[in-house]
Amino acid sequence: MQQAFLQTPLGMAIVEGDENGVSRISITDGHDNGSNDIPGVLAEAVSQLQDYFTGSRTTFSFKLNPAGTDFQKRVWDALLKIPYGKTTSYQELSVQLGDVKAIRAVASANGKNPLWIVVPCHRVIGSDGSLTGYAGGLWRKKWLLEHETPPTQQSLF
Repeated sequence: MQQAFLQTPLGMAIVEGDENGVSRISITDGHDNGSNDIPGVLAEAVSQLQDYFTGSRTTFSFKLNPAGTDFQKRVWDALLKIPYGKTTSYQELSVQLGDVKAIRAVASANGKNPLWIVVPCHRVIGSDGSLTGYAGGLWRKKWLLEHETPPTQQSLF
């Protein structure tokens, strides 16, 4: 398993994977946790994450290889369908997956998402529009949602 480190506005991102794809992207509060060398198998992922943070990328196209149960993978696949700049609720997600009563299971799978930002669990909010739990901290969730939906400038004329 290879690792790459990327400083972001939200902390140090750790990208892990191999020739089968990226298996984990996580965030820490650290600032200089590792080598600046980026393994070739992770170069595209790091480049696309850099583009995301500069605002020049809204989707990701590198190969993913997360480990999880079949149910978790179904939830993560559903998360991938939430468009950039949009949100959904846990309830809407559970309905989309075919079981309105699975809200807690969906929330649990969402919380175990191993691919920070790329599988956009930050786009899932409470039914009342509130920011609900986020493994990286609610301040990061708020930042990500604001990054994806910047306020539009009103024309004066």
